[in-house]
Amino acid sequence: MSAVLDLACDLIRRRSVTPEDAGCLRLIGERLQQAGFRIEHLRYGEVDNLWAVHGGHATSEPTLAFLGHIDVVPSGPEEAWQSPPFEPTIRDGHLYGRGAADMKGGVAAMVVALEQFVAAQPEHRGRIALLLTSDEEGPTNLDGVRKVVEHFRATGERIDWCVVGEPSAKERLGDLIRVGRRGSLSGTLVVHGVQGHVAYPEKALNPIHAFAPALAELAAERWDEGNDDFPPTSFQVSNLNAGTGAGNVIPGELKALINFRYCTASRAEDLRERTETILHRHGLDFALAWNLSGAPFLTVPGGVLRQTVIDVCRDLCGIDPEQSTGGGTSDGRFIAPMGAEVVEIGPVNATIHKVDECVAVEDLERLPAIYRAICERLLQREDLRQAR
Repeated sequence: MSAVLDLACDLIRRRSVTPEDAGCLRLIGERLQQAGFRIEHLRYGEVDNLWAVHGGHATSEPTLAFLGHIDVVPSGPEEAWQSPPFEPTIRDGHLYGRGAADMKGGVAAMVVALEQFVAAQPEHRGRIALLLTSDEEGPTNLDGVRKVVEHFRATGERIDWCVVGEPSAKERLGDLIRVGRRGSLSGTLVVHGVQGHVAYPEKALNPIHAFAPALAELAAERWDEGNDDFPPTSFQVSNLNAGTGAGNVIPGELKALINFRYCTASRAEDLRERTETILHRHGLDFALAWNLSGAPFLTVPGGVLRQTVIDVCRDLCGIDPEQSTGGGTSDGRFIAPMGAEVVEIGPVNATIHKVDECVAVEDLERLPAIYRAICERLLQREDLRQAR
């Protein structure tokens, strides 16, 4: 069994459902410490984070960091899986198990690539690092990379280039890289009405009826036109709830969960203001609590990291990758505001969060070479300092 496959299997066996770490970060930390990395374990609340650095001690050194998470979503009913979700199983050329693609396979590949790189180049230029968390799949991400970045700002830590190992490929390894992500703005909306008997609507105020015209306007609104790098901003209602459970009662309130996936053509504060203006225009009595989980970011064309990853995909995968800003969010949204270039490249994402999640063994065994090539090409540049 190869080094990357062996490590991926070891990680899958550990039930690290958010925010549990299940010993994954200690295992990885001990391995990297043996390889000469300086290890810092950062625990906030129930969340474990790992920061491992190799190379120059001065934070003024150009730094390439790999970013990932070892937490996974719940497996769902285990009997629905062809093999136990936390028992890695290889069949038909694929490694099955929860987290195989998202993203314990990618984490294993990053660790092996870093071990190989520093073994071959122990006196490499610049700094190489790995940042891992057990709080990426959770609903708030308060104590994961978001909190680590606050620590970095306080201590003067820096990241110049960040490679996120999230599963990005569509059909074959290297066919798509993510060079940015949309922002995510969520809201919890409560529309107040007056509860009453359905036979006496004149004595009640139905919040469902009151909200319906406003919802129609919100759904039809053109928030922006997008731009060359991003599609237009989208608005969605993910949950709508009202009622007491009785068929003869007009409910007293309605609760809706709304979300904007927004591009750089819009600002979060403008989306909030426009939404509330529409709600007020319809005369609603409402309360609306907002949560901004991340702003949009983009690694611009011509950026050193972006071009390096494109070149590596061409040379090692034989493919010219699609450069996308689609998909959901990733922890890269917390690193980009540090001034870092961020690019995501990882295995095929077809089975992530699904029953019988899997990754092709061939892809998994090719991935360390891709990550190692990125290290070599970035840190061996003649203009290393100027490229930051």
